[in-house]
Amino acid sequence: MENIIPLIKRDLKAMKILFLYDFPLWGSGSGTYLRNLIQQLLKLNYKIGVVAPEERRFLEDKIKQYRVEPPQIPVFVAHPELKGAKRYSELSEREITDIYKAYLDTTIEAVANFQPDLIHVNHLSLISWVARYINALKNIKYIITCHGSCLYNILADKRYLPLSEDAVRNARAITVVSGDSRSKFLKTFGRTFAKNLQVIPGGVDIRLFPSQFDTSLIDKKYKMKDKKMVLFTGRLTSHKGVRYLVRAAKDIKGEIFIIGEGPEKQYLTGLCERKGLKNVHLLGYIPAEELTKFYYRADIFVAPSVWDEPLGLTILEAMASKTPVIATRKGGIPLLVKHGYNGFFVRPRNSAKIASACNKLLEDDELRKKMGEAARKTIEEKFTWKIIATKFDRLYKKLSKNHSNKR
Repeated sequence: MENIIPLIKRDLKAMKILFLYDFPLWGSGSGTYLRNLIQQLLKLNYKIGVVAPEERRFLEDKIKQYRVEPPQIPVFVAHPELKGAKRYSELSEREITDIYKAYLDTTIEAVANFQPDLIHVNHLSLISWVARYINALKNIKYIITCHGSCLYNILADKRYLPLSEDAVRNARAITVVSGDSRSKFLKTFGRTFAKNLQVIPGGVDIRLFPSQFDTSLIDKKYKMKDKKMVLFTGRLTSHKGVRYLVRAAKDIKGEIFIIGEGPEKQYLTGLCERKGLKNVHLLGYIPAEELTKFYYRADIFVAPSVWDEPLGLTILEAMASKTPVIATRKGGIPLLVKHGYNGFFVRPRNSAKIASACNKLLEDDELRKKMGEAARKTIEEKFTWKIIATKFDRLYKKLSKNHSNKR
């Protein structure tokens, strides 16, 4: 009995966090961010609730899920599970109202049932307005994590700005995933919010990227024995810049593997046919457990983005696999890649520079290995989910000093 009492006391002090998210939890970078953060917070003795338009269930019984069923799920730019969805900028006033009401009704139900100590909003969108309403109604504190793409939504449509400004003004804290996102946020809402703004990037579950993988089946299937592999993974959209990697292929001394689906795929297929490229392999979608082996097998990972990536999840995963990265200096990428240390930067839309940087690494085994080791070290020191969750743990504690989750 004496051993049970401390456990009961500790559980009574466990802080309850209710997450609000406006997309399916699987299929996107921000969804991956949220799921991994939740897994780590459970280990830190938090109680978790989630409001999201998601049918799938977490495996952990400790997570309370509240499914929203809005009339439609709009997107900021694109979402792999929401093909054909309207963008936020395309919604009518009536559609905005109906979607907002669906999220609000479910959140009110969740708050009554779960009774959170803090609400953590992921994305600055209609759900941030919901958090602000709950704050005014129930005096429950909330924070907002801005993953980046939501800023483009607000900049593209001023209808969202007044209520978003109100949500930002009343949030107890704002986090962003990169320094670039921080700059864009302050440009949008003003520097008065700088003291309330914190950069907390995404991370990697380092356990999924062990030091050894058997990649012999990849070599056999794609006839890659003694050949070098240059890898891209991600959604095939124009802003990812994959076409510039494909155009560089004729000058790259290795095989180019492109993994992913998206509206750019048809164009890339045609480009390969027109140029007669035999060293480009468009593999389409590959499950995560198999994708990990490609990261490990790759000699180089290329991220030729032409837009301001909030933070490159695929870059994090490649670096965790000891794979050096060639990337553009866009968005949050410089937070991960250090030129000459764990990879190289190239100018956007410059196929010649991509080819040159690839060949420099492909021809120098020692340099490639050294940069790969440095890439892994970068992840271990700064970007594991344990490190990221610890940062949120400190933030939550700071906002609710009356709670103390003992380890």
